[in-house]
Amino acid sequence: MIAIIKYNGGNVNSVQNALKRLNVNSIITDDFEIIQKADKVIFPGVGEASSTMKNLKEKGLDRLIPTLKQPVLGICLGMQLMCKNNEEGNTVGMGIFDINVKRFPAKDIVPHMGWNTISDFKSYLFSEIEEESDLYFVHSYYCELSESTTSVCDYILPFSASLKKDNFYAMQFHPEKSGKIGSQLLNNFLKL
Repeated sequence: MIAIIKYNGGNVNSVQNALKRLNVNSIITDDFEIIQKADKVIFPGVGEASSTMKNLKEKGLDRLIPTLKQPVLGICLGMQLMCKNNEEGNTVGMGIFDINVKRFPAKDIVPHMGWNTISDFKSYLFSEIEEESDLYFVHSYYCELSESTTSVCDYILPFSASLKKDNFYAMQFHPEKSGKIGSQLLNNFLKL
Protein backbone atom coordinates (compact mmCIF):
# COMPACT_ATOMS: atom_id res chain seq x y z
CA MET A 1 0.00 0.00 0.00
CA ILE A 2 1.14 3.54 -0.82
CA ALA A 3 0.42 6.27 1.73
CA ILE A 4 0.22 9.89 0.57
CA ILE A 5 0.68 12.18 3.56
CA LYS A 6 -2.34 14.39 4.19
CA TYR A 7 -1.67 17.90 5.48
CA ASN A 8 -2.37 21.47 4.35
CA GLY A 9 0.16 21.29 1.49
CA GLY A 10 -1.63 21.00 -1.83
CA ASN A 11 -1.44 18.59 -4.79
CA VAL A 12 -2.13 15.35 -2.90
CA ASN A 13 -5.00 14.56 -5.28
CA SER A 14 -2.87 15.07 -8.41
CA VAL A 15 -0.27 12.69 -6.97
CA GLN A 16 -2.99 10.13 -6.25
CA ASN A 17 -4.33 10.54 -9.80
CA ALA A 18 -0.81 9.97 -11.21
CA LEU A 19 -0.62 6.72 -9.23
CA LYS A 20 -4.06 5.66 -10.55
CA ARG A 21 -2.73 6.11 -14.10
CA LEU A 22 -0.04 3.57 -13.11
CA ASN A 23 -2.77 1.23 -11.75
CA VAL A 24 -1.50 1.70 -8.20
CA ASN A 25 -3.83 2.10 -5.24
CA SER A 26 -2.99 4.67 -2.58
CA ILE A 27 -4.52 6.29 0.46
CA ILE A 28 -4.34 9.95 1.47
CA THR A 29 -3.91 9.91 5.23
CA ASP A 30 -2.41 11.54 8.32
CA ASP A 31 -2.94 8.40 10.41
CA PHE A 32 0.39 7.41 12.01
CA GLU A 33 -0.32 3.69 12.02
CA ILE A 34 -1.29 3.59 8.34
CA ILE A 35 1.75 5.67 7.35
CA GLN A 36 4.13 3.48 9.38
CA LYS A 37 2.73 0.26 7.86
CA ALA A 38 2.69 1.52 4.25
CA ASP A 39 5.07 -0.07 1.74
CA LYS A 40 5.99 3.38 0.40
CA VAL A 41 5.20 6.92 1.53
CA ILE A 42 4.84 10.01 -0.66
CA PHE A 43 5.12 13.47 0.93
CA PRO A 44 3.95 15.96 -1.73
CA GLY A 45 3.50 19.66 -1.28
CA VAL A 46 2.54 22.97 -2.78
CA GLY A 47 2.28 26.00 -0.54
CA GLU A 48 4.14 28.24 1.88
CA ALA A 49 6.83 26.67 4.07
CA SER A 50 6.18 28.16 7.53
CA SER A 51 2.40 27.59 7.60
CA THR A 52 2.84 24.09 6.19
CA MET A 53 5.49 23.22 8.80
CA LYS A 54 3.18 24.56 11.52
CA ASN A 55 0.44 22.19 10.30
CA LEU A 56 2.87 19.25 10.24
CA LYS A 57 3.93 20.04 13.83
CA GLU A 58 0.32 20.27 15.02
CA LYS A 59 -0.28 16.75 13.68
CA GLY A 60 3.10 15.41 14.87
CA LEU A 61 4.01 14.49 11.29
CA ASP A 62 7.27 16.47 11.55
CA ARG A 63 8.44 13.91 14.13
CA LEU A 64 7.00 10.86 12.35
CA ILE A 65 8.38 11.39 8.83
CA PRO A 66 12.11 11.33 9.76
CA THR A 67 11.61 8.01 11.61
CA LEU A 68 10.12 6.14 8.65
CA LYS A 69 12.09 3.12 7.42
CA GLN A 70 10.36 2.39 4.10
CA PRO A 71 11.10 4.40 0.92
CA VAL A 72 9.79 7.96 1.29
CA LEU A 73 9.45 10.41 -1.60
CA GLY A 74 9.21 14.17 -0.98
CA ILE A 75 7.90 16.30 -3.85
CA CYS A 76 8.42 20.08 -4.25
CA LEU A 77 7.59 21.68 -0.87
CA GLY A 78 7.77 18.17 0.61
CA MET A 79 11.42 18.04 -0.51
CA GLN A 80 12.15 21.48 0.93
CA LEU A 81 10.61 20.68 4.32
CA MET A 82 12.80 17.57 4.54
CA CYS A 83 15.81 19.92 4.55
CA LYS A 84 17.49 21.70 7.47
CA ASN A 85 15.98 25.16 7.07
CA ASN A 86 14.14 27.32 4.58
CA GLU A 87 14.44 31.05 3.95
CA GLU A 88 10.69 31.16 3.25
CA GLY A 89 9.23 32.31 6.55
CA ASN A 90 12.58 31.52 8.22
CA THR A 91 11.34 27.96 8.64
CA VAL A 92 13.19 25.17 10.44
CA GLY A 93 12.67 21.94 8.52
CA MET A 94 12.91 18.27 9.51
CA GLY A 95 16.66 18.07 8.87
CA ILE A 96 16.61 14.78 6.97
CA PHE A 97 18.85 16.47 4.41
CA ASP A 98 21.55 18.77 5.82
CA ILE A 99 20.76 21.37 3.17
CA ASN A 100 19.61 24.99 3.19
CA VAL A 101 16.66 26.10 1.08
CA LYS A 102 17.17 29.58 -0.35
CA ARG A 103 15.15 32.05 -2.41
CA PHE A 104 16.18 32.52 -6.01
CA PRO A 105 17.86 35.91 -6.56
CA ALA A 106 15.29 38.48 -7.67
CA LYS A 107 17.35 39.48 -10.71
CA ASP A 108 15.40 37.07 -12.91
CA ILE A 109 11.86 35.77 -13.27
CA VAL A 110 10.69 34.08 -10.07
CA PRO A 111 8.98 31.71 -9.58
CA HIS A 112 10.77 29.15 -11.71
CA MET A 113 7.70 27.82 -13.48
CA GLY A 114 7.47 25.46 -16.43
CA TRP A 115 9.59 22.81 -18.11
CA ASN A 116 13.33 22.69 -17.51
CA THR A 117 16.20 20.30 -18.13
CA ILE A 118 17.76 18.11 -15.46
CA SER A 119 21.09 16.29 -15.68
CA ASP A 120 23.87 14.58 -13.66
CA PHE A 121 21.72 11.62 -12.60
CA LYS A 122 22.94 9.71 -9.55
CA SER A 123 19.98 7.60 -8.48
CA TYR A 124 18.14 4.43 -9.42
CA LEU A 125 15.03 6.58 -9.78
CA PHE A 126 16.42 7.82 -13.11
CA SER A 127 16.62 4.33 -14.63
CA GLU A 128 15.39 4.32 -18.23
CA ILE A 129 15.38 8.14 -18.33
CA GLU A 130 17.69 10.05 -20.64
CA GLU A 131 20.08 12.70 -19.34
CA GLU A 132 18.95 16.23 -20.20
CA SER A 133 15.28 15.31 -19.79
CA ASP A 134 12.72 18.06 -19.20
CA LEU A 135 10.48 18.03 -16.15
CA TYR A 136 7.90 20.43 -14.75
CA PHE A 137 8.87 22.89 -11.97
CA VAL A 138 6.97 25.50 -9.94
CA HIS A 139 9.01 27.06 -7.11
CA SER A 140 10.60 30.27 -5.83
CA TYR A 141 13.01 28.55 -3.41
CA TYR A 142 15.71 26.00 -4.20
CA CYS A 143 17.80 23.38 -2.40
CA GLU A 144 21.52 23.96 -2.53
CA LEU A 145 23.82 21.45 -4.19
CA SER A 146 25.22 18.88 -1.76
CA GLU A 147 26.51 15.32 -1.46
CA SER A 148 22.83 14.25 -1.38
CA THR A 149 22.14 15.77 -4.82
CA THR A 150 21.06 13.14 -7.36
CA SER A 151 20.23 15.46 -10.27
CA VAL A 152 20.85 19.09 -11.13
CA CYS A 153 18.80 21.81 -12.78
CA ASP A 154 20.05 25.26 -13.78
CA TYR A 155 17.71 28.21 -13.38
CA ILE A 156 19.54 31.43 -12.50
CA LEU A 157 22.03 29.09 -10.78
CA PRO A 158 22.57 25.32 -10.47
CA PHE A 159 20.46 23.70 -7.75
CA SER A 160 19.41 20.24 -6.55
CA ALA A 161 16.57 18.97 -8.72
CA SER A 162 16.51 15.79 -6.63
CA LEU A 163 18.04 14.37 -3.45
CA LYS A 164 18.63 11.01 -1.78
CA LYS A 165 19.76 9.98 1.68
CA ASP A 166 19.21 6.45 2.98
CA ASN A 167 15.51 5.59 2.35
CA PHE A 168 14.58 9.23 1.66
CA TYR A 169 14.19 10.47 -1.92
CA ALA A 170 13.08 13.94 -2.97
CA MET A 171 12.29 15.86 -6.14
CA GLN A 172 11.91 19.61 -6.63
CA PHE A 173 10.04 19.06 -9.89
CA HIS A 174 6.54 17.56 -10.08
CA PRO A 175 6.66 14.01 -11.47
CA GLU A 176 2.85 13.89 -11.38
CA LYS A 177 2.78 16.78 -13.90
CA SER A 178 5.77 15.69 -16.01
CA GLY A 179 4.16 13.32 -18.52
CA LYS A 180 5.80 10.01 -19.41
CA ILE A 181 9.12 10.87 -17.76
CA GLY A 182 7.37 11.73 -14.50
CA SER A 183 5.40 8.48 -14.67
CA GLN A 184 8.64 6.54 -15.17
CA LEU A 185 10.17 8.25 -12.12
CA LEU A 186 7.14 7.37 -9.98
CA ASN A 187 7.19 3.81 -11.32
CA ASN A 188 10.90 3.50 -10.45
CA PHE A 189 10.13 4.71 -6.91
CA LEU A 190 7.33 2.16 -6.59
CA LYS A 191 9.78 -0.63 -7.55
CA LEU A 192 12.19 0.16 -4.70
